[in-house]
Formats: sequence, C-alpha cells, structure tokens
Amino acid sequence: MGGLSIADAVAALTAPGAPFEMEERDIGGLATRVWKNAPRSLRAVLEASRAHGDLPFLVYEDERLSFAEHYLRCAALARALTERYGIAKGDRVAIAMRNFPEWSVAFWAAAAIGAIVVPLNAWMTGPEIEYCLADCGASVLVADAERAERLLPHLATLRLKATIVARATAPLPESLVAFEQAVGQIEAATTLPAAQLAPEDDATIFYTSGTTGKPKGALGTHRNICTNITSIGFAHGRALLRRGEALLAPGTAPKRAILLSVPFFHATGCHSTLCPALHAGNKIVLMYRWDPERAMQLMEKERITSFGGVPAMAWQVIEHPAFTRFDLRSVESIAYSGAPSAPELVARIKERFPKGAPSNGYGLTETSSVTSQHAAEDYERKPDSAGLVIPVCDTRVVDPAGADVPPGEIGELWIKGPNVVKGYWNKPEATAATFTEGWLHSGDLVRMDEEGFLYILDRAKDMLIRGGENVYCVEVESALYSHPAIMDAAVIGIPHRVLGEEVGAVVQVKPGAAIGEAELKRHVARQIAAFKVPVRIELRQEPLPRNANGKILKRELRALFT
Repeated sequence: MGGLSIADAVAALTAPGAPFEMEERDIGGLATRVWKNAPRSLRAVLEASRAHGDLPFLVYEDERLSFAEHYLRCAALARALTERYGIAKGDRVAIAMRNFPEWSVAFWAAAAIGAIVVPLNAWMTGPEIEYCLADCGASVLVADAERAERLLPHLATLRLKATIVARATAPLPESLVAFEQAVGQIEAATTLPAAQLAPEDDATIFYTSGTTGKPKGALGTHRNICTNITSIGFAHGRALLRRGEALLAPGTAPKRAILLSVPFFHATGCHSTLCPALHAGNKIVLMYRWDPERAMQLMEKERITSFGGVPAMAWQVIEHPAFTRFDLRSVESIAYSGAPSAPELVARIKERFPKGAPSNGYGLTETSSVTSQHAAEDYERKPDSAGLVIPVCDTRVVDPAGADVPPGEIGELWIKGPNVVKGYWNKPEATAATFTEGWLHSGDLVRMDEEGFLYILDRAKDMLIRGGENVYCVEVESALYSHPAIMDAAVIGIPHRVLGEEVGAVVQVKPGAAIGEAELKRHVARQIAAFKVPVRIELRQEPLPRNANGKILKRELRALFT
C-alpha cells in the first residue's frame, strides 16, 4: 500500500504523547484501556464547540444554524429544563422526532446538565413510545408535532412534567408546550447552568428490541460516547498512515460537510455523526426523509464531502438514473454500516466516485456504535470484511461453551472496552445474560483472520436487519399470532440487494378460518412500526416444519422466498 503496516500504524498513533495515546482506568472494578485524550463528557464537547463560532453546524432546508447559535439554543433550553421543569442529574429526558435541528438542541441541552437522554425511534407507534417513556420513567419529552399527535391519547397514563413540541403548524393543546416557548428568550450571554459531570456518569438510554419482543434500554455513559468520538478519528488516522500520508496537525484538518441520511435516534446518527461533527467543527446537512435524488441535489449545493448510512443508500445513489446530472466531485468518503454489504459495492463506489474512499464498520447499540472500522485501501483489499477492531477494544471469538476458537474459525463475538454500555435499564436478568465481567456477548457469529480483520457471518439472535433497522422476529410473530385466524407463524429475512433484507413471514391458518395476505398485513401494521410489517406473507394450511425440540426450521422456509 506504500505506507505503514497495520501494527506500525497503530503503534505510531497510540505511542506516548501521540494523539491516540491509551491508558488504563478502573471502570466498574475492571481494568480498562481508554483513550487518554478523549473528551471527559458530552458537556465538555458542547462547551468546546463554541470555538467553532460562526461556522455552519446544522443545515435543514433553508435554515442554517452556526455552532455559536446552536450553543446558545442548547444553553437556553438547558436552563429551562433545570429552572422551569426541575430536571436534575440522572433524570430522563426523551426525544421523539425526525432529524430536525431541535433534535440536536434537545440532546445536547439535556446531556450537558447531566440528564439521561432517551432518543426514541421515530417510526414507533403511540403504544411503543408510551412503553419506552414509562419504562425509563421520563420526566420530559421533546417531540415533533407528528410524534406528539401520535402520543396524545397516551399522555394521561404518563407522569411527564412537560411535553415540548417542535415544528407545530397548528395551535397546541394546553397540555403541550411549543419548543420556542420552552426555550424562551435567547440572549447572547446565555450560558449552561452549572453541572459536575464525570466520564462514568450515565448519559443515554437507547432502546433496542429484545428477544422477548419488548425493547430494552441500553444504558450508556459519557465515556462510552466520547470513546466513540475518538475512535472515529483514530480510524481516519490509521487509513492515512496505511496509505503513506502524514497526519494533519491538531486543529488544521479541513472542515467536512456531512449529509446525514440516517436518524439521530440510531447510534450511527448520534454517536458516530452528530457527536464527532460537533467536536470537529464539521457541517451536518439534514434531510426530512431519505430520497436519493434529493440527496444528490444537496451534495452538489452544500459541497458534501461525506455521505452514507446503510449500504442501501449508497446503492441507491450510485445506480440512480439521474446520477450524471449532478456535480458530486466534492464527495471524498462514503461510509456505511448497520447491514451486510455486497463486496461489489466497493468497486462500484470507486467507479462512480474516483476521489471517494469507501468505508464500513461494525458496531451495536451496546458498543456505542464503533467496534471495528474498515476504510480506504484495506477495504478495497478485503471488501467482505468489517475491518479491524479499534485498539481500546478487546474481542474474543468463542464457541457455545465460551472457549476461544482459533483464527479463521466461526464463533460468537464477545467485546470488552470503554465503549461497551453498562447494561440494560432496570433489566438485571437481561443484563446478566448479555454481559459477563465486562464482556458483551454480541450474539453475532463471526470469524477473525490472521491479520485481525473481522468477518460478520450471521446473527445468532433471531433478528433481521432491514435497511439498517433491527427487526426482531418474535415481535412480528407476536403481532401475527394475535390474529384469531393464525395458528402458527415464522418470520424470516428475504434477501434484498439494496436493503440487505426485507421482512417475510410464513403462517399456518387455523382449520376452517379464512384470511388474505393484505388483511393480515393491515392487522400487523396496526400494532407495530411500518418497517417491521412483512412485505410477503405465505399462507398455508399444513404445519410449519419443526425439529425434535419443537423449534421451527426457518432454513427450510427461506426456500419459499428464493
């Protein structure tokens, strides 16, 4: 490659006095390697962002918010949360909205005063949002008008001190308060209220569906997220040294323009896009909803240097019939994760974007996004890999008995490091089942080659990923079972070139009952988010195939969709 070896690049970046120097800390009684120079807290990241001044931070349609303006709005809302609504350190502040600038303001305002931020999936139905709000014991909800309307019938059952609504286009009921009213008058001298935060303090609860069908709240700390900010920078530095380029001096890196095409409520959108951008002084361009042609318009207009999300989005751009109509020469990076990607995607990206460096990675909500990253020439060399594990993470590949397997053999991936969350909110049994002495049992089946490159092969958990969205089969199966005509049900992934997978189902109809596919889809759609509803349902009279233990043989059923 013309540059340093992997080992030499890592050694140069992590040496004493180097930007990515590591040290050992006691975290929860466990000796843990950490980034020595990572920010101490999200509050520290927000305070430092003031140095970026009038540079643009958030762009949404015709609205532009500079770093200075963003800080003032965060400070004003933080004061309202503490002084008007009595929010204290450890209280939960939930966010349920699309990618509007107010999402970022609410996130940083709450995090900076030590509240635990609870980002909720904007696809959720009213009952799903209600469950999460009740489970975490939220004190305040910040929502957009669409989510607020969806939740309105359920507010009476919740003990919220306030529901703050952004982007309302009609008068709000008295029980709700407009975002602008909550923020109040913004003065040039407005500062954050006092708060003392430590790296191990709780910072976020990100809900992720579990095998019981009910979401679990992954409890993350300030160190978890600030580790990820630094890990993102490390991966970029390693790619430079691997190709023989020099590292830029601190503070001299050119500002980037990022097209955000994934939701803030995902770890990718929040931990790996929003947080690093605020830290580095980069611009984020928001989209109301993903549309590849609109994305290319914005790339041209805003001189976007980086875009991505999940592989589906990269495919949709590079294969769009209008691709050649736009000037996309500013694009230098196409990054994606969250779903399997075809190796041919790397070649197609290089063909369409000669300056563009493709990259992918592997991570989970429970690892605060990044566990491994894969970029530039290493990615082109091994396009079916998820890359190299970041240096502050330890990994094991284990057999069903928990014993390590040799390189090249398949096992479950276990992960340990300062990016691994504490556990699940108020769910000690689920925490004990997933975390062992700091090791996260990922549930993913992998192999590791001799160079340390990670290959994700399958998911041990009964889950599929549709365009980056986790869909847990048991949740969809429960919705199918709730129809009186259904006797048995199995949900499986249907391979899809762009989305990775789509949701499919095979059901056994009760004798004498009659139901059509469209009717059953409507029934499911009334209970769960739209992206979880099966696109195809095969109805049959005979029993579903099962093994001797009574488990449905889903491998046999997949043949129905090929």
